Amino acid sequence: MSRYKVDITGINTSELEALKNAEMLELFLEYQKTGKKEIKDKIVEGNFLLVLNILKNFGSSRFNMDDLFQVGCIGLVKAVDNFDLSYGVMFSTYAVPLIVGEIKRYTRDDTPMRVSRGTKDLAFQIIGFKEQFIRREGREPKGNEIALALGIPEYKIAYALDALKDPMSIFEPIYNDGGDTIYLKDQVADKKEKDSDKDMLIALHKALDSIKQREKDILLERYIVGKTQMELADNLGISQAQVSRIEKSAINHVQRLIK
Repeated sequence: MSRYKVDITGINTSELEALKNAEMLELFLEYQKTGKKEIKDKIVEGNFLLVLNILKNFGSSRFNMDDLFQVGCIGLVKAVDNFDLSYGVMFSTYAVPLIVGEIKRYTRDDTPMRVSRGTKDLAFQIIGFKEQFIRREGREPKGNEIALALGIPEYKIAYALDALKDPMSIFEPIYNDGGDTIYLKDQVADKKEKDSDKDMLIALHKALDSIKQREKDILLERYIVGKTQMELADNLGISQAQVSRIEKSAINHVQRLIK
């Protein structure tokens, strides 16, 4: 693991040492057998460098590094508590997403792009349900299983989860092979004809918000989720002919609104 110099109050980061894999394995075997707090503390302290290495991605953040380190350590502790050697992966592989997730959750409320509290809460409900389902069933839940359990339309699942993703800067480096760095802006097309597509998407979004909720739900289920009319009819308890009429009416309404 590469060293990263960052000042954390009360910790001399230059003297921190990372646990070797053999040491980590021995400590985890002992901790999972005995549950002793002092063993857990050794594992956590032996992975402080992992948290610091992740913090380098937040080096230009306006947040206090002490705060981010503490939040990252919350993710680290959660990783230690939930890690199982039977997963067959290195601890760092398991821990990094949890640490990053805690830091992003802490910083997310103050990001420039605002996401409604209801959408955030729904996203965390979905994530929590998925985690419980995987532990119980040993597989990822399907979209209709999540929707049924939470009582929401299936299309809202992807929408809510996408809302948690942080916006990416166009100056974000996406590739470097030792030569010139390629940034995201280098891969973004700059074609004037794309403007009309953007205008159409904005108009379509406004139109969908203006039609009846049932019409909107059917359009989204048909053309975003990809369900058939028969599947929708079964879900809604109506005939396929009724679904077809509602869908046709919804399309006509949207076409009139975007002209």
